[in-house]
Amino acid sequence: MYLKSLDLHSFRNYSHQNVQFKAQKTIIVGNNAQGKSNLLEAVELLATLKSHRVNRDRELILEESETGQILATLERSYGVSELALILRSTGRRTVMLNKEPLRRHIEFLGILNAVQFSSLDLELVRGSPEVRRNWVDTLLIQLEPVYAHILQQYNQVLRQRNALLKELRKKEIANQNKDIIIEDLSSDVAQLKLWDLQLALSGSRVTRRRARVIERIIPFAQAWHSSISGKTEILQLKYKPNVEWSNDDAIQVQQAFLDKIEQRRIAEQQLGTTVVGPHRDEIEFTINQTPAKSYGSQGQQRTLVLALKLAELKLIEEILGEPPLLLLDDVLAELDANRQNQLLEAIQDRFQTLITTTHLNSFDAQWLKSSQILSVKQGQIYE
Repeated sequence: MYLKSLDLHSFRNYSHQNVQFKAQKTIIVGNNAQGKSNLLEAVELLATLKSHRVNRDRELILEESETGQILATLERSYGVSELALILRSTGRRTVMLNKEPLRRHIEFLGILNAVQFSSLDLELVRGSPEVRRNWVDTLLIQLEPVYAHILQQYNQVLRQRNALLKELRKKEIANQNKDIIIEDLSSDVAQLKLWDLQLALSGSRVTRRRARVIERIIPFAQAWHSSISGKTEILQLKYKPNVEWSNDDAIQVQQAFLDKIEQRRIAEQQLGTTVVGPHRDEIEFTINQTPAKSYGSQGQQRTLVLALKLAELKLIEEILGEPPLLLLDDVLAELDANRQNQLLEAIQDRFQTLITTTHLNSFDAQWLKSSQILSVKQGQIYE
């Protein structure tokens, strides 16, 4: 997999910029707030249709413009593809493959695969469970693009069910404050049962896939972690689903959901929100049987994240048969010399790598010689 070119129109602080990639490794150098990360964000959007920095498309478009465009030429083992993503300030998007608009965004996913590693990824260890869920979900979308649709379905069911629970709670409070029952809850309760089934169905699809991908990434993460730590530390990853199940069987997992929903029925009706489901999953990291989130030093946490990112690369390459792109956003500044060397050694020329930095001191002469070096200044790229 090789990204040959990238064209940005009214994207972030780029008015119009064309980049031709001429080496397996591209170092993008410049001061802070010049547009280095924006370049990597454009590639990330083509890979996942998501930005890890913002949620609204308006923030991705150059000020005073209504639309922004990201165009790319990608070479894969089966041929060359032209990708296009058109962003609008209204939030509506258009995705195109070889100049043909695609009706469903899911058809665009999986064409370009990339692993992003930025200083924000340190939150993977010390951040909230949501950060870890997002990490697994982003990986799954690249390995199995249909998962984006599965996750979207689950979130829609969750929103509808939460709205109904909230309405039920309001009616219950209204009835408690009156001497006579003024709100009939029977139809809402019947409707809630239907949403229970939908939650079990869509939730089981999410949790089973999360469990599988974590199981597959564990050996790669452990091997990298052992290597980086000089075999002094043992990493363990554990998926802790909100709904526990043992057999990877659709019917059994759905039944486990329905059982737990019944157990938490009163709590949900009192809170007016759904407390059962994969939106409350956790992924636990331990180093030498000690929780990395609470007790890991900053160095240990960085080793862990580095091992996870290298494991992502390996897993995507193994499953898809081609190495993904690697996007390193100002991450060398977060690593000590030993971890920098481990990372740069692991990359070599196996992965096309785009790496941003404020200076070139971290790279040895051989790396610099074999890399394309681009300078960024105020939304302009110079070779």
